[in-house]
Amino acid sequence: MKKAKRCSVLMLCAAVSLSLAACGPKESSSAKSSSKGSELVVWEDKEKSNGIKDAVAAFEKEHDVKVKVVEKPYAKQIEDLRMDGPAGTGPDVLTMPGDQIGTAVTEGLLKELHVKKDVQSLYTDASIQSQMVDQKLYGLPKAVETTVLFYNKDLISEKELPKTLEEWYDYSKKTADGSKFGFLALFDQIYYAESVMSGYGGYIFGKDKDGSYNPSDIGINNEGAVKGAALMQKFYKEGLFPAGIIGEQGINVLESLFTEGKAAAIISGPWNVEAFSKAGINYGITKLPKLENGKNMSSFIGVKSYNVSAFSKNAELAQELAVFLANEKNSKTRYEETKEVPAVKSLANDPAIMKSEAARAVTEQSRFSEPTPNIPEMNEIWTPADSALQTVATGKAGPKQALDQAAETAKGQIKAKHSGT
Repeated sequence: MKKAKRCSVLMLCAAVSLSLAACGPKESSSAKSSSKGSELVVWEDKEKSNGIKDAVAAFEKEHDVKVKVVEKPYAKQIEDLRMDGPAGTGPDVLTMPGDQIGTAVTEGLLKELHVKKDVQSLYTDASIQSQMVDQKLYGLPKAVETTVLFYNKDLISEKELPKTLEEWYDYSKKTADGSKFGFLALFDQIYYAESVMSGYGGYIFGKDKDGSYNPSDIGINNEGAVKGAALMQKFYKEGLFPAGIIGEQGINVLESLFTEGKAAAIISGPWNVEAFSKAGINYGITKLPKLENGKNMSSFIGVKSYNVSAFSKNAELAQELAVFLANEKNSKTRYEETKEVPAVKSLANDPAIMKSEAARAVTEQSRFSEPTPNIPEMNEIWTPADSALQTVATGKAGPKQALDQAAETAKGQIKAKHSGT
């Protein structure tokens, strides 16, 4: 979901054309005839439009409409919709990260979708849950991603891979010399650090009985979170992580060390598969390691989705397009072009997809992962938590002191900005 800032999971649509939940055959036929000559605008992710080219052409032919596809960075599409939607120059269908859904719904930017339960059941539970706000559906999953472990096969073989984070710590102590490193991760960012903290009982938000997030229950500073932060601090304190991977530029340093063959393993995501391949790195990909308590490191599931703009003048047709683009057939075609792992359940064991080492790793890691919280209050967690973890990484504060301050700041911001939501 968020590469630079932080940026889901996995993967029977019987027919290419799926009907709306609220529409009977007559209504669907009427919608089709009234849509003749209409134009829909789709905002697709950068360099990903080839993945839906055939689906768009088929939809245009079937509905006698024109579909214009515009590429925009998917994490910033909601930002553009705020301006372009009211001006009448926005999309009918857009794509966005699942953790932005809550904020977008609160701002009135998205249209609720009314699709049949059998359509919703096509997708993994975690991915469809990322599209729900107050038990209402606002999108359909198109792809999922989660962090995984990349390792350099020229530096360490698959058989030699440490099984736990503590074993990676021991391995790094033997190999790190200031210019070359063993294992690296951006543990100064909550997006990555939560993988360790949650393994010991930390969490972002607690949940109510109905499964919805409780923003008044923040667990980034509980006993388990503090224990996880103390473990991560050791990597920095003993020089096993270079100082350069702390802060906003840390991701660039981490990736450079890996592509230059100076790091045996790093935690990253499938967004780097193409870049590492182009760099000529002989790499392997696997799930994240276990912790000393036997639990696997967790991770956030990022979900990309197709959503309908609240400003669309053809919302019913736009919903049909979103359903069509996200169905099983078109999800598989999209994967073949983009290599982004589909959220359709039936594709989880598809041989054409599972032959990809990256897809297998994402699929396996997703078993231990949860969606990034999609409520607006999540916006108040990122900065305080990152700031706290950076003070822990630099040794300016202990884990408990830093995380207590982060939780207090987050609670204050939530009370100030979201008390009426």
